[in-house]
Amino acid sequence: MKIITKNHPEKSLKKIWKPQAGRNSSGKITARHRGGGQKRFYRYIDFKRDKLEIPGKVLDFEYDPNRNVHIALIGYKDGDRRYILTPLGMNIGDTILASQKTEAKSGNAMPLSEIPIGTPIHNIEIHKGKGGQIVRGAGTLAMVLSREGGFAQVKLPSGEVRMIDEHCFATVGQLANIEWKTTPIGSAGRARRMGMRPKVRGTAQDPRSHPHGGGEGRSGEGMHPKTPWGKPARGGKTRKKGKYSDRYIIKRRK
Repeated sequence: MKIITKNHPEKSLKKIWKPQAGRNSSGKITARHRGGGQKRFYRYIDFKRDKLEIPGKVLDFEYDPNRNVHIALIGYKDGDRRYILTPLGMNIGDTILASQKTEAKSGNAMPLSEIPIGTPIHNIEIHKGKGGQIVRGAGTLAMVLSREGGFAQVKLPSGEVRMIDEHCFATVGQLANIEWKTTPIGSAGRARRMGMRPKVRGTAQDPRSHPHGGGEGRSGEGMHPKTPWGKPARGGKTRKKGKYSDRYIIKRRK
């Protein structure tokens, strides 16, 4: 586990986080079993890494309640300060750089066209200049397999191999906090502070609330499994047929 060296976020890089409790823009619940949770601040993370050719020094490592990977506070030579996701092997006092061409060192950011084949990377752009959108979770890494025709073939953590424009930026290294996935939550209270509400089995509900509900004593589902809204819950595919970006997928994750 990365050592936390600072307990309070940088004042200029935070804002109050207003939880939506699983509701969409019209106020309807679209993700169930969410709500409550500890009051928290959102930390502005530099996913774009557009501070080009200006070296930055690692000042502190902080806990971020909004993500499972720790964040690093970077102080740049021009006085600016920004947060980035913490890669493995980064230490306080290290210097990092975002550039069109630089050393493939953990924490440095550069275009996919300049990253050596087989190098672990994270925080990868899909659209040039939009900022990193994929491979941002604790312990994850992707890998550049090859380059051809203006695209880099990148193997993602899911096993999917995808073509990405070689001008898109990525950050070198595997993300820290690998043990996050194997760490138990530990208590119901901590789950509630994280914003998770209790989930009730369908067979434990009454028949007006769930198709599996009702019956005398402990009873099974008594039917093919269904969602709370009566649709088949297993076996059928629920995703819509492909999208425009599917043509960039070389190998599916299955």
